[in-house]
Amino acid sequence: MGLFDRWRSRRGRSGDGRRATLDRGSQRTDLRHLEEFVATRRGVEGYVEPRTAVTEATIVLVASDGEWTRRRIGGPEVARRLSRELAIPVYDAQVTGYPQRMRDWSARHK
Repeated sequence: MGLFDRWRSRRGRSGDGRRATLDRGSQRTDLRHLEEFVATRRGVEGYVEPRTAVTEATIVLVASDGEWTRRRIGGPEVARRLSRELAIPVYDAQVTGYPQRMRDWSARHK
């Protein structure tokens, strides 16, 4: 066994058997932020971003004026449940991409 093989075998999996990421998981403060964002803005839509080797799954919320926020979530199923609870549409970012208003808002707020 090589020097790094033992380290990889310990760090390579999370407690539920999934490959571990370098990112922290979703926390209650993340969900509170998303709830507050929806409550204080109009026309919010959600865009779910998949889990990667570096980050956990995330959701990007985009308001009608293009303002946006990104937070970690527990996965696509959590995003769907959150969208039902908050009565907002949710899309798969890999399929739909992001709305132009989000890019326009970011360009105005550099």
